[in-house]
Amino acid sequence: MTLVSALLGFAVVAGLMTITPGLDTALVLRSAITQGRREAVVTALGICTGVLVWAVAAAVGISALLTASEAAYTVLKVVGTAYMLWLGFGMLRAAFQAKPHDQAPTPDLPVQKTGLPECFQRGLLTNLLNPKVGAFYVALLPQFMPADTPHLLAGVLLGLVHTILGMLWLSLLAYTAHRARAWLSRPKTQRLVDGIAGTAVIGFGLKLGLSRH
Repeated sequence: MTLVSALLGFAVVAGLMTITPGLDTALVLRSAITQGRREAVVTALGICTGVLVWAVAAAVGISALLTASEAAYTVLKVVGTAYMLWLGFGMLRAAFQAKPHDQAPTPDLPVQKTGLPECFQRGLLTNLLNPKVGAFYVALLPQFMPADTPHLLAGVLLGLVHTILGMLWLSLLAYTAHRARAWLSRPKTQRLVDGIAGTAVIGFGLKLGLSRH
């Protein structure tokens, strides 16, 4: 297997994984609708940075260590579950909070004021605290490692492929949701979005917490 064929083959698998709806999709859509396109793109950047970090970690063996060590995996899983539950319940709380003036905000203005560093941090931690992302790379990367390419270099390149695909897809979602914001940014719709996104995040957190490996 050449490096080019490995990258192309991995791009197909990573592309299918990227467009499959999941926690990343829920976070970006929620951010685009309740905050703004820029915040959603920065959230996506945090998510994809986490993907790249896990890819590099898998290439140097850190993720393999987490997979092999039950204690390390369990600690990371508990922290990740707690973080997702905290994030999800925060969204649900926002969904049930009554707004004093139930008027549709201007579509060009952010509905909820959240700093870009917080958006990036939310996306980054969601991925970094999910050991299943690391396990995914440990299982998948060896199948796309060319024999004549250093593992670290191959891992970085494969991670970049996944990162680029993720940024393109999530940015498209952010742009599409933002375009429909005139309707989606209505207070009732926002609360519905917060409720759906919060329930999804809690669901992913519980799934992670109850998983055995």
